[in-house]
Amino acid sequence: MKRRLMLFMAVIAIFSVVFFAGCKDDTTTEPSKTIFEIVTAYMDGNGMALTDLLTDWIIAASDIVDDLDNYYIMDIRSGDADEDDIIDYNEGHVPGAVASSYDNIVTDAASADKPIIVVCYTGQSAGHAVMALRLSGYPDAKVLKWGMSGWNSAFDSWTGNVDQLDHLNWVAAPGSIKAPETFNFPSISSDSEDGATILTARVNALLSGGFKGINSVEVLEFPEDDFVNNYWGEADVTNYGNIEGAYRINPINLENLDAEDTVITYCWTGQTSSMITAYLTVLGYDAKSLKFGANSMIYDALTEHKWTQLTVDYDYETGE
Repeated sequence: MKRRLMLFMAVIAIFSVVFFAGCKDDTTTEPSKTIFEIVTAYMDGNGMALTDLLTDWIIAASDIVDDLDNYYIMDIRSGDADEDDIIDYNEGHVPGAVASSYDNIVTDAASADKPIIVVCYTGQSAGHAVMALRLSGYPDAKVLKWGMSGWNSAFDSWTGNVDQLDHLNWVAAPGSIKAPETFNFPSISSDSEDGATILTARVNALLSGGFKGINSVEVLEFPEDDFVNNYWGEADVTNYGNIEGAYRINPINLENLDAEDTVITYCWTGQTSSMITAYLTVLGYDAKSLKFGANSMIYDALTEHKWTQLTVDYDYETGE
């Protein structure tokens, strides 16, 4: 009897070990989130997904000229430009605009008591600045369309930058877009695992890094060297064509962007692509905006989204 009891107890002990070992094996530990996953989850959960940030972000001069008192206008053009043909803030600005700078835009915005409009030369570097503001608690910040070029012809920095290149690496209509692929996300580092803290640091890095732009001729010469993304609708590619080897990721799906390559975004004017490029830079992509967009490559062919010289000039102020 004693021997049977001992055998029974041994069986129970073995069963217990096997049972609990099995339970332990079935228990999986949630993998820790990457910094990229933490900050994107924070942004998406706080109204800062790219689709939100690209809503109502640009405004034309004609829409504010009679309503300037209701906006806080920040001019980020240099106060001491080196080039003689560049007219900067001190030589003329939107009436009531305050001087700021790209790298200080978020700090200076603390003085704003009205919706912010950011002004630059062409509406492109302002896109970076507005993206930084929208990611920093100023969701109503907007770009002045065409920059000061759209305010008064004395400040025209656009006309000399439009072109019809007829380059061999522009695929004629109906175009030939590469099919989307899936890539790994960027790897970014942070001492913090708090989404808000990470985002603040990433915005600061964006602003300290300067405007991320590239000329169309550079892109067209060797488009295979980069990840080129055409931010158009499908019908637009069919109508105009595309850069050789370009993808068309619109809307932006981050898993379809190659974080191991330079992501070059082009749109019609370089203004939307500036916003997108700033967003991608914050998330750790090596991103650049094709300056002046399609206007710098196929200007003569464009029937819309096209820079035209002003027929109406608005008044401006001079001096500090």
